[in-house]
Amino acid sequence: MQASLRWSIFPTAIAAVVAMSSMALSQVVSITPNTQPITLNGTSGGEKKDTSCAGFIADRPNHTVQLTADSNLKFTLQGSGEPTLLITGGGQTFCVQADRLSNGKVEIPGRWTKGNYSVFVGDRGRTRAPYTLSIAPQ
Repeated sequence: MQASLRWSIFPTAIAAVVAMSSMALSQVVSITPNTQPITLNGTSGGEKKDTSCAGFIADRPNHTVQLTADSNLKFTLQGSGEPTLLITGGGQTFCVQADRLSNGKVEIPGRWTKGNYSVFVGDRGRTRAPYTLSIAPQ
């Protein structure tokens, strides 16, 4: 009985560690109507190829944004390399790539409905580079 108990606990512990390590990859940010601008940092790119727009992204979002109410926001990404910004949520997908004239800067302004959004910072060149993402009210 003790041996079977140990063997049932072991897979459960491994599953919990794996689940927590994947959650650690995505930073969760809650935004309320009176939120001041938020600045987030990270590393762009990943191994997963997103053929729709974003180039290479991580398996999990870099950030998860939780909006507590409909909001007018602007997402601004500043990075090096060939950064892309992919935002999914609310039944929609937004993706913008930096071009050579933007100097690594990407912006997505708009009216965002209440809910959760997954934010992926990718790179078309498959490189990993530091970035700064700001989310500000408009």
